[in-house]
Amino acid sequence: MSNETTKPVNAGFAKILPVMFAFFVMGFVDLVGTATNYVKAEFGLADGTANLFTTMVFFWFLIFSVPTGILMNKIGRRKTVLWSILVTLVAMALPIIAYLLCPMKSTVQLVLIVISFAFLGIGNTLMQVSLNPLLTVFVKGDKLASTLTLGQFVKAFASLFAPWIAMWGANSISAFTYTNADGKQVGMWWILFVIYFIVGILGYVLLAFDKIEEPAPDAGTTTIGRCFKLLFSDRIVLLCFLGIVAHVGVDVAINAQAPRILTEHTGDTFTAIASSATMVYFVARMIGCFTGGIVLQKISNKLGVRICGVIMTLSAICFAIFTLVPTNPPVWLFWVAVALVGFGNSNVFSLFLSHALMYRPDRQNEISGLMLMGLIGGAIFPPIMGAAADVAGQFGGILVMDIGCLYVLVVGFAYRVLESGKKPVEA
Repeated sequence: MSNETTKPVNAGFAKILPVMFAFFVMGFVDLVGTATNYVKAEFGLADGTANLFTTMVFFWFLIFSVPTGILMNKIGRRKTVLWSILVTLVAMALPIIAYLLCPMKSTVQLVLIVISFAFLGIGNTLMQVSLNPLLTVFVKGDKLASTLTLGQFVKAFASLFAPWIAMWGANSISAFTYTNADGKQVGMWWILFVIYFIVGILGYVLLAFDKIEEPAPDAGTTTIGRCFKLLFSDRIVLLCFLGIVAHVGVDVAINAQAPRILTEHTGDTFTAIASSATMVYFVARMIGCFTGGIVLQKISNKLGVRICGVIMTLSAICFAIFTLVPTNPPVWLFWVAVALVGFGNSNVFSLFLSHALMYRPDRQNEISGLMLMGLIGGAIFPPIMGAAADVAGQFGGILVMDIGCLYVLVVGFAYRVLESGKKPVEA
């Protein structure tokens, strides 16, 4: 990857603003976790049933990532993003219809909510695959990684606002109040969908009127077979794909396993720890994205991957030490580990994705689909980590996480494997 950067192809903040606004819409997908908590309590669902709602998101990445890359070749990136926003708007509208027109706690209401989550996953897949390469119209070279990270930072705000909006609606808006399975009175928490529906319409309008001159479609006839042939025949594309698998795997696994690690070693209640651990991790990620958006403009991708790898590996070491101490482990070490992995892992996605996109600019649409399919790592790491923890305690789970951390570290210090072969087009 060249260390040079280029100026935006389309100058002016007004040009890129609608694209960044679309990143905020991309963050709507994270409301699934918040909504699931309310729906679970309303219908008295079992944990396993409720967890299927979040699993849907990763499922659609496996099914639709590569076909979306093919779709971009036919209609363009901007139009694909617009379609993704429309699908997301449908996902926002269905719960509104469910709560306004359907009997409370009815089967029809639950079915509409489930369908909404499916549309949310499909829309997010379309958006992730098409929105990231759309940024290459504005920036190239190593500056692309920092711009992608900035987009992730904007996306994080939608994730941050969702639980607070839902909590405000549940506690402050008495309209449509109902009693959940626990006997608690709950207000209009689903105002979240109303607000995000309006914001989504604004995002669609802004991007629809934004004139973007896109590059020509990928060279050659794009097929699913051709995409997978590229993945398994090109070492650099495969290594970048595995980097994204490692990133998402570590991200989701730590969110699921970190509270259990502390619970097992301190005896504190899971609920209190889960909220605290998630908050520390999320704040660390936001700080990492913000820092990366600035720093990655000034350093090479190679140095960026190395720094991320070192920080993530230090986190893994802290977790390992914490889990190996038999009695009274230093709790501060746990919080340091959570903060380090959140900060270090925050820019890994942007670094590997930007390298892959700039490495083969002639096939960016296909590569974007392949890279985003790597988000299936979020469905691979957690069950393996949990099984390892059942066999060898929480230290076993940490060893699984170490695989992802060490992968980033090794690739960072052996970065030559990402630079050899076909040379990327210079910025």
